[in-house]
Amino acid sequence: MKTKKERAEYVGNKLEELYPEIPIPLDHTDAFTLLIAVLLSAQCTDKRVNMVTPALFAKASTPQEMMELSVEEILECIQTCGLANSKAKNIKRLSEMLEEKYDGVVPRTFEQLEELPGVGHKTASVVMIHAFKIPAFPVDTHIHRLAQRWGLTKGKNVVQTEEDLKKLYPPEKWEDLHLQFITYGREYCTARGCDGTVCEICRTTHPNRKKPFVANKA
Repeated sequence: MKTKKERAEYVGNKLEELYPEIPIPLDHTDAFTLLIAVLLSAQCTDKRVNMVTPALFAKASTPQEMMELSVEEILECIQTCGLANSKAKNIKRLSEMLEEKYDGVVPRTFEQLEELPGVGHKTASVVMIHAFKIPAFPVDTHIHRLAQRWGLTKGKNVVQTEEDLKKLYPPEKWEDLHLQFITYGREYCTARGCDGTVCEICRTTHPNRKKPFVANKA
């Protein structure tokens, strides 16, 4: 495959073949619970998040209910997640801001979401695309790694990689592709299990690659 476009087409088709139906891995019931789950997923596995959120959401599943909990009460529910102390504080303040500024409703713009404590561009993108179906392509370090290995970007950071992937795929594909990339990366193209020469997509997109792929770094 000589061109980036050819590689992108192959990757898209292969991921669709493997994962024709791809559920969101974080358990949630609405935009607010999705926002909290995604916030918790930083430095934490989705499996762990799904283990702690039932207890948290049983106590508070709306911004109003959440802001009434103390930081300690929130922390008690999420303490097995990485960065639990700062996440508990962010969840508390985030919920207060949603009540104060947006009448308890999760806003629908990147700018408003990214003003909330603990919410970066990637978290905002997940909420925008999965909760509101507003086009976004959430790119984390895992997707960045795969896109580099597969020759879909030469970006040195997630921002550049996001821009490149958006140019390669139509907006209606972004929601599924985000999840398909992540799932394939976990199952076949892990950071340690594949060095750019092992999994099927790596071998197909770069059949002549003999040495481990070294990613671009900023």
